[in-house]
Amino acid sequence: MTDSTFDVAICGAGPAGMALAALLARRGMAPNRIALIDARTLGQAGKDPRSIALSWGSRQILEDIGAWPVAATAIHQIHVSRRGQFGRSLIDRDEHKLPALGYVTRYGDLVTALGAACERAGIVMLRPARVQAINEGDDAVALALDAAGTARSLHAAIVVQAEGGLFSDQESKARRHDYQQTAIIAQVRASRPVEHRAYERFTGQGPLALLPQGDEYSLVWCVRPESAARLQGLDDDAFLAELGAAFGERLGRFTHASPRLAFPLGLNADPRGTVRTVAIGNAAQTLHPVAGQGLNLGLRDVTVLARLLAQGANPAMLAQFTELRRQDRDTTVRLTDTMARVFANDSPAQALLGLSLAAIDMIGPARGVLAELMMYGRR
Repeated sequence: MTDSTFDVAICGAGPAGMALAALLARRGMAPNRIALIDARTLGQAGKDPRSIALSWGSRQILEDIGAWPVAATAIHQIHVSRRGQFGRSLIDRDEHKLPALGYVTRYGDLVTALGAACERAGIVMLRPARVQAINEGDDAVALALDAAGTARSLHAAIVVQAEGGLFSDQESKARRHDYQQTAIIAQVRASRPVEHRAYERFTGQGPLALLPQGDEYSLVWCVRPESAARLQGLDDDAFLAELGAAFGERLGRFTHASPRLAFPLGLNADPRGTVRTVAIGNAAQTLHPVAGQGLNLGLRDVTVLARLLAQGANPAMLAQFTELRRQDRDTTVRLTDTMARVFANDSPAQALLGLSLAAIDMIGPARGVLAELMMYGRR
């Protein structure tokens, strides 16, 4: 059994955990006082092929960390519509005088860039290692680890939970809702792609997002569980035909799909921590993927927490963090929860929702507010 003492121990070396470690070092915390713990090696995490959406604000955070550029496709426009109803909204980068509204990259590429930033900074990385127990005392938190079969203990003034996992695997938090939706994830190709334009299409069962990525689109199609099971059982041609019927003909015909994955969707959020522990990112709030806000909200958590802990790794800073992040977290949770619930049905009121999209598109300030929330959160 070996023992070490740190100012901050971060449990979970996903994008939020690694971004926090690297940013703490850039803000002046000694890197040998920061421990980053994860069950996977960096090489294993770097092979993860999932696609993720980064807002413009998230790119700015990654630049500050030194983890940008990464291989990514820029989003210049976001087209929002409701299937079967009049009205749509188009958000364009030119209105905001930005080179992009956001970016689509692969999870593996992002964590590789963040891992390199952590290594350059000299962060203590304990991986592969699993946290077996956490015991909080008056002056520190004790963690018991299993590091590749070797028992290890460490103490930290502050422990950050940054390992979220899937909704279906999580313990219930204070605010929890099962949307009775499953997200089907795949890479697809279309016969008439529109470069750098992302689509958010609302259907009777849930949102359907197509995010440009190279010469393909990253698909996130949210449907009821029974529909997901049926769609997963189709061959590629039949699946692509169903996708075309749900999305429409804006991109022509869908011609190719990668192997599909499926994940249950729900809201599971609780901003509360303890005196010496705090949760960030997906560990604090698991959101519906509509509008792609989960990781971006987590990176905003990171910037505030890093600034505070660099001033002092103590309970007073955690109390400030919770208060400072309250508004942005609450707004983003309400936004995604409302969109997931209200747009996912076939009631007659959907015509009014279609008209609301048309109104947003015609009223510049309303469109600007929506874009600001998606790019930067509530500031």
